[in-house]
Amino acid sequence: MSSNPISTSAFDAIIVGGGHNGLAAAAYLAKAGRRVLVLEQLAHPGGAAISAHAFDGVDARLSRYSYLVSLLPRQIIEDLGLRIELARRRYSSYTPDPRDGSRALLVDNGDEAATAASFAAVGAPDGEFHAFTRFYAACRQLTEALWPTMTAPLLPRSEARALAGRAGAAEAWEAMIEHPIGQTIAKELGSDLVRGVVLTDALIGTFARADDEDLQQNICFLYHLIGGGTGDWDVPVGGMGAVSGELERAARDAGATILTSAEVTAVRGGGVVDYRHGGRDHSASAPWVLSNVAPAVLDRLRDSGTGTGTENPNHRREGAQVKVNLLLSRLPRLRDASVSPEAAFGGTFHINETWTQLDSAYLSAAEGSVPSPLPCEIYCHSLTDPSILSAELRAAGAQTLTVFGLHVPDRLVTAENNEDRRAELQAAVLASLNSVLAEPIEDLLLTDSAGQPCIETKTTLDIERAVGMPRGNIFHGGLDWPFVEDGEPLDTPARRWGVATDDPQILLCGSGARRGGAVSAIGGHNAAMAVLESETPLRNG
Repeated sequence: MSSNPISTSAFDAIIVGGGHNGLAAAAYLAKAGRRVLVLEQLAHPGGAAISAHAFDGVDARLSRYSYLVSLLPRQIIEDLGLRIELARRRYSSYTPDPRDGSRALLVDNGDEAATAASFAAVGAPDGEFHAFTRFYAACRQLTEALWPTMTAPLLPRSEARALAGRAGAAEAWEAMIEHPIGQTIAKELGSDLVRGVVLTDALIGTFARADDEDLQQNICFLYHLIGGGTGDWDVPVGGMGAVSGELERAARDAGATILTSAEVTAVRGGGVVDYRHGGRDHSASAPWVLSNVAPAVLDRLRDSGTGTGTENPNHRREGAQVKVNLLLSRLPRLRDASVSPEAAFGGTFHINETWTQLDSAYLSAAEGSVPSPLPCEIYCHSLTDPSILSAELRAAGAQTLTVFGLHVPDRLVTAENNEDRRAELQAAVLASLNSVLAEPIEDLLLTDSAGQPCIETKTTLDIERAVGMPRGNIFHGGLDWPFVEDGEPLDTPARRWGVATDDPQILLCGSGARRGGAVSAIGGHNAAMAVLESETPLRNG
């Protein structure tokens, strides 16, 4: 290898991948006086947590791959001095009734009476609203108990369960941790539509059924409700790029070196990292290598061929979504005239996501077909945070929509069919949206500088190619419980913090670490804590 223009002996830690978790780890370590090198393959840091001008000649910065923030702890924001503003949405969700598009369920966080009336309006059984409220209150007892453990050394299952019991959440533990979440949803709620609203939190990005015995849907459900202990999902003001931008600033201000357009080509034993930058091959070494790439990617980079040693089948799980960004001249009119578009799009807009529809969609996808209708969720960032639009677009009434289509597993997409499948999925998304609108969404699309409609669709393969998520899995693989099984060794800092590999010098610091997934910086924080607590002395230069 040619000599590195940056001294190879100058660093205490090398971080592979400059996504938001890698930046968080870099900031923590640099603030602690460690000398850190971050290597990012793309031309900019941030990974999937970025904002972008998705449409040529149009001044709108969309959160391109990740949309909302729930799991970023206030502790990390304060520790790193991040200047991040997260805006709370008044409305939780809006769900049109697919049997009668003139009515819908609107969950209004600011008006309990209106929400109760909305339950009645969609024909939910008597007492359904109170059952819904009790269900989430019970879940919250558990999430409030477990949330502080996300940034602490891992608990064994029995200790986590005891913690839940002391918080009065023993029943919630049974429902959310021990048995398929579908059983509890079906027991507690009677409406097909209301059950679906709840079930979506267990399925986003996860190809599963409500009653699957491996409980991947339960883990997904827990992660969607655990953020802050409350499960609130907030809009990052300035877009998701503002979050990564602040983490980058904190890392640089603390003294970390961040090298972009630096493609890591190998991670070798002894803390050696090979990478290509500026048209040349380089090599660097450090006592610690923190991997912010997916575990499956780390496997490919390691020269030993032994993999990460985690023996975790979740790291090979496929992604299961299509993502679509749109820019509209205005919000569309709804078939439901009782609710304003601003209220309907002010929270999470569920489309064709009843309990029955979600299961039918799963079965269709499992058989190799794109579901019809396709279950979708919509987020309108610009309603809560118009700053992502230019003054001209704001004045004209333009709005952004980001659509998350469920039950689109990576198995449906190949290199050979990707272009055609992308077009098919985009059409399925538009058809699903139009089924609940009073006018075609296509008529409201703005055009870019070339006169093309402002719509961007990303398949799982597109996501893998763009930001390196294997099989398009937005969690870098399946999720893990935020605790370990009794008897699992916790005898090293890396194991205690859930970031260990089979090489004691290589740690997971991204979404593939235990307690990873979503925009949280928890993986980065926990890897940094493992380094700082390790008995292995860091190199002093």
